[in-house]
Amino acid sequence: MIDLFTSPTPNGYKVSCTLEYLNIPYQAHLINLLEGEQFKKSFLKHSPNGKIPAIYHREEKLSLAESGAILIYLADMSGKLIPPDGPERFKVIEWLMFQMGHIGPMMGQSNVFFRYFPEKIDSVIKRYHKECRRLFEVVDNRLKNREWLADDFSIADIANWCWIRTYKWSGIEVEDLDHLQAWLEKIKKMPKIQKGLDVPVSRDILKQSSEKDLIKFSKRILTK
Repeated sequence: MIDLFTSPTPNGYKVSCTLEYLNIPYQAHLINLLEGEQFKKSFLKHSPNGKIPAIYHREEKLSLAESGAILIYLADMSGKLIPPDGPERFKVIEWLMFQMGHIGPMMGQSNVFFRYFPEKIDSVIKRYHKECRRLFEVVDNRLKNREWLADDFSIADIANWCWIRTYKWSGIEVEDLDHLQAWLEKIKKMPKIQKGLDVPVSRDILKQSSEKDLIKFSKRILTK
């Protein structure tokens, strides 16, 4: 059994969607970022850096943080979503690292300045939007003559999709990126992926979040 400590964010969804896709038994525990639960000792023992997501594999007595590491662990555990060895395994890891090192950080910064920062600095917002668009073009080009980022559907697709699907919130245009848009829609239609997006909180409940909660969340992002 896997204990999943998470919140409704792209990095959190990467793990919940993977767990659902792989049919791995798990119990989800909401870490309330608004209340600072990520800094409690009970969570820090699983994630020393105080970041979600984290897992605890009961049978192995293993705590693991960092979403990319968790995805590789779960895929290896199940024998699915990543080859066991050979060149194609490293293509999956390459595109997983592309998300970890580029898509996630750049879209995260775009969100900070486009959504949360009290002062709207146009030059900074344009800088991050331009870089995110460039990264989207890299993905679009990769998908030009293939269905998935690697040979088969993998954790690399799940990781990148969970971030790129939020392009509207980040204020990034996907016009003319036909291959990327088709890939987004293809994954969106997977029932198990959709189920993972309701963990740890139903999307219907999230839609009811008040503006006050969003302001509180943005202030916490900028001060922690």
